[in-house]
Amino acid sequence: MLLQTDYDHEKRPMCPESLEPSRAEVRRAQILAAAVDCFRQHGFHGASIAQISKAAGMSAGHIYHYYENKEAIISAIVAGDLERFLILTAEIRSACNVREAMLARVAEGIDQCLDYQTAGLKLEIVAEASRNPHVAEIVRSADAACRNSLVLTMRDMRRAGGHEDNDATLAAMVEVVIALFEGLQIRTIRNPDIDHKAVIPLFQNALRNLLDHTP
Repeated sequence: MLLQTDYDHEKRPMCPESLEPSRAEVRRAQILAAAVDCFRQHGFHGASIAQISKAAGMSAGHIYHYYENKEAIISAIVAGDLERFLILTAEIRSACNVREAMLARVAEGIDQCLDYQTAGLKLEIVAEASRNPHVAEIVRSADAACRNSLVLTMRDMRRAGGHEDNDATLAAMVEVVIALFEGLQIRTIRNPDIDHKAVIPLFQNALRNLLDHTP
């Protein structure tokens, strides 16, 4: 049972200071930002904890206090990307018109996929997953969560349009959508001069045709 003083404390609004990131959160963000830069410049194997600690402006001991190794750092990077994606798909599902909400976010997604630095980092992580079972598990687990959330979003959108799809059809549609976006990441490495404004409407049309597909 809560004492009256505890109850009153529970009811009081949080002070602005309590909403600020903790020291540990700031440190973790600092380490991740440094690691991202090092992974981009040197690759996963080329980037050492010593380089990351130097870029972060702290000792290697501090790095190990928050992250056991480089794989743990990758896990945190992937978890952050997953959290942002889940928030995005939840926002799309909460829209009045899920289909239009999804199409409206295409430009944002394309800009992210065609960001040269971001694409390089993601491809570096995928490359490491191809040879490192631990990183592969991290990447595949996050991918499964992304696909599940996108299936829910696709199902809501398709039902609103009068379509009732089986699980296999929805899964296939999700794979195509993901392939379209991830393909842009490879393309921006091969051709960093891609015209974003020219690609966006064509990509939207391709996605619109997929969303309207009748099996």
